[in-house]
Amino acid sequence: MEPRLNAFLERAESVLARLEPLLPALRPDIDWNQCLAARWQREGRSGYLLPLEVSLDMRLSDLIGVDLQRQQLARNTQQFLDGHPANHALLWGSRGTGKSSLVRALLAEHAKAGLRLIEIERDHLADLPRVVEQLQKLPQRFVLFCDDLSFEAGEGDYRVLKSVLDGSLEQAPDNVLLYATSNRRHLVPEHQSDNENWSRVDGELHPSEAVEDKIALSDRFGLWLSFYPFTQEHFLSVVEHWIGELARPSGLQWSRDEQLDVLAVRWATGRGNRNGRCAYQFARYWVGLKLLEQQP
Repeated sequence: MEPRLNAFLERAESVLARLEPLLPALRPDIDWNQCLAARWQREGRSGYLLPLEVSLDMRLSDLIGVDLQRQQLARNTQQFLDGHPANHALLWGSRGTGKSSLVRALLAEHAKAGLRLIEIERDHLADLPRVVEQLQKLPQRFVLFCDDLSFEAGEGDYRVLKSVLDGSLEQAPDNVLLYATSNRRHLVPEHQSDNENWSRVDGELHPSEAVEDKIALSDRFGLWLSFYPFTQEHFLSVVEHWIGELARPSGLQWSRDEQLDVLAVRWATGRGNRNGRCAYQFARYWVGLKLLEQQP
Protein backbone atom coordinates (compact mmCIF):
# COMPACT_ATOMS: atom_id res chain seq x y z
CA MET A 1 0.00 0.00 0.00
CA GLU A 2 2.78 2.41 0.92
CA PRO A 3 4.56 2.20 -2.49
CA ARG A 4 1.26 2.99 -4.23
CA LEU A 5 0.69 5.95 -1.92
CA ASN A 6 4.19 7.30 -2.58
CA ALA A 7 3.69 6.90 -6.33
CA PHE A 8 0.36 8.74 -6.10
CA LEU A 9 1.90 11.61 -4.10
CA GLU A 10 4.80 11.92 -6.54
CA ARG A 11 2.37 12.04 -9.46
CA ALA A 12 0.22 14.62 -7.68
CA GLU A 13 3.28 16.80 -7.02
CA SER A 14 4.25 16.55 -10.69
CA VAL A 15 0.77 17.62 -11.79
CA LEU A 16 0.74 20.53 -9.33
CA ALA A 17 4.16 21.69 -10.50
CA ARG A 18 2.83 21.91 -14.06
CA LEU A 19 -0.40 23.61 -13.02
CA GLU A 20 1.14 26.15 -10.64
CA PRO A 21 2.38 28.57 -13.37
CA LEU A 22 -1.18 28.67 -14.76
CA LEU A 23 -2.76 29.65 -11.46
CA PRO A 24 -3.29 33.34 -10.60
CA ALA A 25 -0.66 34.89 -8.37
CA LEU A 26 -1.43 35.15 -4.69
CA ARG A 27 -2.75 38.59 -3.89
CA PRO A 28 -0.70 40.01 -1.02
CA ASP A 29 -2.39 41.73 1.89
CA ILE A 30 -1.13 45.29 2.22
CA ASP A 31 -0.41 46.88 5.58
CA TRP A 32 -0.67 50.57 4.68
CA ASN A 33 0.96 51.52 7.97
CA GLN A 34 4.17 50.00 6.63
CA CYS A 35 3.71 50.05 2.84
CA LEU A 36 4.20 53.45 1.20
CA ALA A 37 3.43 52.62 -2.43
CA ALA A 38 1.73 50.06 -4.63
CA ARG A 39 1.02 49.39 -8.28
CA TRP A 40 -2.31 48.41 -9.76
CA GLN A 41 -1.77 45.01 -11.38
CA ARG A 42 -4.25 43.95 -14.05
CA GLU A 43 -5.36 40.32 -13.83
CA GLY A 44 -7.97 39.14 -16.29
CA ARG A 45 -11.01 41.37 -15.99
CA SER A 46 -10.02 42.51 -12.54
CA GLY A 47 -6.81 43.32 -10.72
CA TYR A 48 -5.15 43.92 -7.39
CA LEU A 49 -2.71 46.24 -5.64
CA LEU A 50 0.88 45.00 -5.61
CA PRO A 51 3.02 46.51 -2.81
CA LEU A 52 6.24 48.21 -3.92
CA GLU A 53 9.56 48.87 -2.24
CA VAL A 54 10.28 52.56 -2.80
CA SER A 55 13.28 54.76 -2.15
CA LEU A 56 12.71 58.03 -0.33
CA ASP A 57 16.02 59.63 -1.29
CA MET A 58 14.45 62.19 -3.66
CA ARG A 59 13.80 65.46 -1.80
CA LEU A 60 11.90 68.54 -2.86
CA SER A 61 15.11 70.56 -2.48
CA ASP A 62 16.73 68.39 -5.19
CA LEU A 63 14.40 69.89 -7.79
CA ILE A 64 16.21 73.01 -8.96
CA GLY A 65 14.66 75.73 -11.11
CA VAL A 66 11.04 74.56 -10.83
CA ASP A 67 10.22 76.51 -7.69
CA LEU A 68 6.77 77.69 -8.78
CA GLN A 69 5.63 74.25 -9.90
CA ARG A 70 7.01 72.71 -6.72
CA GLN A 71 5.26 75.25 -4.51
CA GLN A 72 1.91 74.86 -6.28
CA LEU A 73 1.86 71.07 -6.16
CA ALA A 74 3.18 71.02 -2.58
CA ARG A 75 0.42 73.42 -1.53
CA ASN A 76 -2.23 71.34 -3.30
CA THR A 77 -0.89 68.19 -1.62
CA GLN A 78 -0.90 69.85 1.79
CA GLN A 79 -4.53 70.87 1.30
CA PHE A 80 -5.28 67.24 0.46
CA LEU A 81 -3.47 65.92 3.55
CA ASP A 82 -5.27 68.40 5.80
CA GLY A 83 -8.64 67.26 4.50
CA HIS A 84 -9.32 70.48 2.58
CA PRO A 85 -10.54 70.65 -1.03
CA ALA A 86 -7.73 69.95 -3.53
CA ASN A 87 -7.46 69.47 -7.28
CA HIS A 88 -6.39 66.58 -9.45
CA ALA A 89 -3.17 67.69 -11.18
CA LEU A 90 -1.68 67.36 -14.66
CA LEU A 91 2.07 67.95 -14.89
CA TRP A 92 2.97 68.48 -18.53
CA GLY A 93 6.02 69.60 -20.47
CA SER A 94 9.47 68.64 -21.68
CA ARG A 95 10.89 65.24 -20.80
CA GLY A 96 13.38 64.95 -17.97
CA THR A 97 12.39 68.22 -16.32
CA GLY A 98 11.30 66.75 -12.97
CA LYS A 99 7.59 65.96 -13.37
CA SER A 100 7.70 62.39 -12.04
CA SER A 101 10.47 63.23 -9.56
CA LEU A 102 8.30 65.94 -8.03
CA VAL A 103 5.50 63.48 -7.28
CA ARG A 104 7.91 60.99 -5.73
CA ALA A 105 9.60 63.72 -3.71
CA LEU A 106 6.20 64.63 -2.25
CA LEU A 107 5.80 61.03 -1.09
CA ALA A 108 9.15 61.22 0.69
CA GLU A 109 8.14 64.54 2.25
CA HIS A 110 4.72 63.45 3.52
CA ALA A 111 4.91 59.68 4.01
CA LYS A 112 4.95 60.10 7.81
CA ALA A 113 1.79 62.20 7.56
CA GLY A 114 -0.06 59.32 5.88
CA LEU A 115 0.49 60.04 2.19
CA ARG A 116 0.64 56.94 -0.01
CA LEU A 117 1.32 56.54 -3.74
CA ILE A 118 -0.36 54.13 -6.13
CA GLU A 119 0.99 53.78 -9.66
CA ILE A 120 -1.52 53.00 -12.38
CA GLU A 121 -0.74 52.65 -16.08
CA ARG A 122 -2.60 54.57 -18.73
CA ASP A 123 -4.05 51.37 -20.19
CA HIS A 124 -5.45 50.45 -16.77
CA LEU A 125 -7.21 53.73 -15.99
CA ALA A 126 -10.52 52.12 -16.86
CA ASP A 127 -10.05 50.21 -13.58
CA LEU A 128 -10.14 53.42 -11.54
CA PRO A 129 -13.54 52.60 -9.97
CA ARG A 130 -12.14 49.29 -8.68
CA VAL A 131 -9.03 50.96 -7.29
CA VAL A 132 -10.99 53.73 -5.59
CA GLU A 133 -13.35 51.19 -4.05
CA GLN A 134 -10.44 49.52 -2.24
CA LEU A 135 -9.15 52.80 -0.80
CA GLN A 136 -12.23 54.73 0.25
CA LYS A 137 -12.48 53.46 3.84
CA LEU A 138 -8.78 53.63 4.69
CA PRO A 139 -7.35 56.35 6.94
CA GLN A 140 -4.37 57.14 4.70
CA ARG A 141 -4.40 59.69 1.87
CA PHE A 142 -3.73 58.22 -1.59
CA VAL A 143 -2.32 59.84 -4.70
CA LEU A 144 -3.05 57.79 -7.80
CA PHE A 145 -0.09 58.42 -10.09
CA CYS A 146 -0.28 57.91 -13.87
CA ASP A 147 3.07 58.57 -15.53
CA ASP A 148 3.25 59.56 -19.21
CA LEU A 149 -0.46 59.92 -19.87
CA SER A 150 -0.93 60.59 -23.60
CA PHE A 151 -2.57 59.15 -26.67
CA GLU A 152 -1.41 58.68 -30.23
CA ALA A 153 -3.30 59.65 -33.35
CA GLY A 154 -6.08 57.20 -34.12
CA GLU A 155 -6.49 55.96 -30.56
CA GLY A 156 -10.10 56.34 -29.55
CA ASP A 157 -9.94 55.04 -26.00
CA TYR A 158 -9.37 58.56 -24.67
CA ARG A 159 -13.15 59.02 -25.05
CA VAL A 160 -13.72 56.07 -22.74
CA LEU A 161 -11.16 57.50 -20.34
CA LYS A 162 -12.98 60.84 -20.23
CA SER A 163 -16.17 59.23 -18.99
CA VAL A 164 -14.26 57.05 -16.52
CA LEU A 165 -12.42 60.08 -15.13
CA ASP A 166 -15.66 62.02 -14.85
CA GLY A 167 -17.38 59.30 -12.89
CA SER A 168 -14.40 58.15 -10.85
CA LEU A 169 -13.03 61.57 -9.92
CA GLU A 170 -16.34 63.28 -9.17
CA GLN A 171 -17.40 60.42 -6.89
CA ALA A 172 -13.95 59.73 -5.47
CA PRO A 173 -13.67 59.79 -1.68
CA ASP A 174 -11.80 62.67 -0.11
CA ASN A 175 -8.74 60.47 0.54
CA VAL A 176 -8.01 59.88 -3.18
CA LEU A 177 -6.39 62.30 -5.64
CA LEU A 178 -5.07 61.77 -9.20
CA TYR A 179 -1.73 63.16 -10.39
CA ALA A 180 -0.68 62.53 -14.00
CA THR A 181 2.35 63.51 -16.07
CA SER A 182 2.50 64.00 -19.81
CA ASN A 183 4.65 65.52 -22.51
CA ARG A 184 1.49 67.02 -24.01
CA ARG A 185 -0.78 69.62 -22.41
CA HIS A 186 -3.84 68.38 -24.28
CA LEU A 187 -2.86 64.69 -24.01
CA VAL A 188 -4.19 63.94 -27.53
CA PRO A 189 -2.40 65.20 -30.69
CA GLU A 190 -4.26 67.87 -32.65
CA HIS A 191 -3.97 68.19 -36.41
CA GLN A 192 -4.49 71.05 -38.80
CA SER A 193 -7.29 69.06 -40.39
CA ASP A 194 -9.23 69.31 -37.12
CA ASN A 195 -9.70 73.01 -37.82
CA GLU A 196 -10.42 72.93 -41.54
CA ASN A 197 -14.21 73.09 -41.24
CA TRP A 198 -14.59 76.18 -39.11
CA SER A 199 -17.77 78.15 -39.84
CA ARG A 200 -18.61 81.81 -39.36
CA VAL A 201 -21.75 82.55 -37.33
CA ASP A 202 -22.66 86.16 -36.54
CA GLY A 203 -19.06 87.12 -37.23
CA GLU A 204 -17.70 84.61 -34.68
CA LEU A 205 -15.50 81.62 -35.43
CA HIS A 206 -16.53 78.30 -33.86
CA PRO A 207 -13.87 75.58 -33.79
CA SER A 208 -14.81 72.09 -34.88
CA GLU A 209 -16.12 69.59 -32.37
CA ALA A 210 -12.98 67.50 -32.88
CA VAL A 211 -10.86 70.13 -31.15
CA GLU A 212 -13.25 70.44 -28.22
CA ASP A 213 -13.44 66.66 -27.91
CA LYS A 214 -9.67 66.29 -27.72
CA ILE A 215 -8.87 69.06 -25.26
CA ALA A 216 -11.76 68.08 -22.98
CA LEU A 217 -9.69 65.26 -21.49
CA SER A 218 -7.23 67.72 -19.94
CA ASP A 219 -10.13 69.64 -18.39
CA ARG A 220 -10.66 66.77 -15.95
CA PHE A 221 -7.62 68.09 -14.07
CA GLY A 222 -8.14 71.22 -12.01
CA LEU A 223 -4.42 72.03 -11.63
CA TRP A 224 -2.12 72.31 -14.66
CA LEU A 225 1.61 72.69 -14.07
CA SER A 226 3.93 73.46 -16.99
CA PHE A 227 7.57 72.32 -17.22
CA TYR A 228 9.77 73.98 -19.84
CA PRO A 229 13.16 73.13 -21.40
CA PHE A 230 16.15 74.19 -19.32
CA THR A 231 18.24 77.19 -20.20
CA GLN A 232 21.97 76.56 -20.19
CA GLU A 233 22.45 78.29 -16.83
CA HIS A 234 19.56 76.33 -15.33
CA PHE A 235 21.11 73.12 -16.61
CA LEU A 236 24.52 73.97 -15.15
CA SER A 237 22.95 74.84 -11.78
CA VAL A 238 21.36 71.39 -11.66
CA VAL A 239 24.69 69.80 -12.60
CA GLU A 240 26.36 71.70 -9.75
CA HIS A 241 23.70 70.54 -7.29
CA TRP A 242 23.98 66.87 -8.19
CA ILE A 243 27.78 66.86 -8.22
CA GLY A 244 27.66 68.28 -4.70
CA GLU A 245 25.19 65.61 -3.57
CA LEU A 246 27.14 62.75 -5.13
CA ALA A 247 30.57 63.99 -4.03
CA ARG A 248 29.63 64.57 -0.38
CA PRO A 249 29.58 60.92 0.85
CA SER A 250 33.09 60.25 -0.48
CA GLY A 251 34.52 63.58 0.65
CA LEU A 252 35.56 64.44 -2.90
CA GLN A 253 36.91 67.98 -3.10
CA TRP A 254 35.81 69.90 -6.18
CA SER A 255 34.79 73.32 -7.42
CA ARG A 256 32.78 74.52 -10.37
CA ASP A 257 34.91 76.12 -13.07
CA GLU A 258 34.78 76.90 -16.77
CA GLN A 259 36.23 73.53 -17.77
CA LEU A 260 33.51 71.69 -15.85
CA ASP A 261 30.80 73.82 -17.48
CA VAL A 262 32.21 73.12 -20.95
CA LEU A 263 32.24 69.36 -20.30
CA ALA A 264 28.65 69.46 -19.03
CA VAL A 265 27.42 71.43 -22.03
CA ARG A 266 29.19 69.03 -24.41
CA TRP A 267 27.57 66.10 -22.62
CA ALA A 268 24.12 67.65 -23.07
CA THR A 269 24.76 68.59 -26.70
CA GLY A 270 25.84 65.06 -27.52
CA ARG A 271 22.56 63.69 -26.20
CA GLY A 272 20.31 66.37 -27.61
CA ASN A 273 18.93 67.00 -24.11
CA ARG A 274 19.40 69.79 -21.62
CA ASN A 275 17.28 68.72 -18.68
CA GLY A 276 17.46 67.44 -15.13
CA ARG A 277 17.87 63.81 -16.09
CA CYS A 278 20.81 64.65 -18.34
CA ALA A 279 22.37 66.79 -15.60
CA TYR A 280 22.12 63.93 -13.10
CA GLN A 281 23.68 61.48 -15.56
CA PHE A 282 26.58 63.83 -16.25
CA ALA A 283 27.12 64.35 -12.50
CA ARG A 284 27.34 60.58 -11.99
CA TYR A 285 29.83 60.29 -14.85
CA TRP A 286 32.01 63.16 -13.65
CA VAL A 287 32.06 62.23 -9.94
CA GLY A 288 32.75 58.58 -10.77
CA LEU A 289 35.59 59.59 -13.06
CA LYS A 290 37.20 61.81 -10.41
CA LEU A 291 36.95 59.11 -7.76
CA LEU A 292 38.52 56.62 -10.17
CA GLU A 293 41.41 58.99 -10.87
CA GLN A 294 42.11 59.29 -7.13
CA GLN A 295 42.60 55.57 -6.71
CA PRO A 296 46.23 54.49 -6.30
